[in-house]
Amino acid sequence: MRWKKGRRSDNVVDARGRSGGIGGGRLSLAGVVIVVVIGLLSGQDPMQILGQLANQTGQAPTQQSSAPANADDPQVAFVQSILGDTEDTWRALFQQSGEQYQDPKLVLFRGGVNSACGFASSAAGPFYCPGDRQVYLDLQFFDEMAKRFSVAGDFAQAYVIAHEVGHHVQTLLGVSQQMQSARQRGAKMEGDNGLLVRQELQADCFAGVWAYHAQQRHDWLEEGDLEQALKAANAIGDDHLQKQSQGRVVPDAFTHGTSAQRVRWFRTGFENGEPARCDTFQASRL
Repeated sequence: MRWKKGRRSDNVVDARGRSGGIGGGRLSLAGVVIVVVIGLLSGQDPMQILGQLANQTGQAPTQQSSAPANADDPQVAFVQSILGDTEDTWRALFQQSGEQYQDPKLVLFRGGVNSACGFASSAAGPFYCPGDRQVYLDLQFFDEMAKRFSVAGDFAQAYVIAHEVGHHVQTLLGVSQQMQSARQRGAKMEGDNGLLVRQELQADCFAGVWAYHAQQRHDWLEEGDLEQALKAANAIGDDHLQKQSQGRVVPDAFTHGTSAQRVRWFRTGFENGEPARCDTFQASRL
């Protein structure tokens, strides 16, 4: 992927100066799989479990110091380029609809971080917080992704970032608020046909929409790049993670969709570049 063609965003914040970890250490990606599975089976929010672990070990989350991102760091430059290109894509698409896109911040952290959604360990992976409209990323996640799932490559990493930005788009479109209202009404959130799965699959589709328009602008994909992103989507499907961690699949505990569903919806966005095609909430077949 010739990612250097992308415009670098000024909205990347480096908060790696201080880290708020759990017990002075960090959970591996295997750790997050275990925590997520426990949370899903018990009906608890995995993020809350991680926060409880921090409290039990006596490690109060520390506020991270922030600094301008160092563009001389190749990893930082990559994140800036991908984020900048998502900004260009969504600004144009929102403008076509008579709306104005509001750029999110992307916070780089190490070990753990405080957000408006609470404390999160790196074990939780990259995430978006609608409360402060920021994406959070520990760059070590990409190393874990390569080691555990053999998923590597620039476009696979770009897919991860674009998926989290897709959640920001949902916030701007009012989807996040609708999800919160549905939860309060007692609507079905988890499960293979639940609202959480539909929300995540829409973010996958939005990531595909970005990839379509980015390719139209830059022609920056190289041989094998698309396969990298699809492999990443496949590796983080609920069924794949559950089978790997517990040897069986529990559809009632799904929150992100199966590997096949994640690949399908990313492809849907990538093949046409139309956000309107990403209405997973009305789709009869996920």
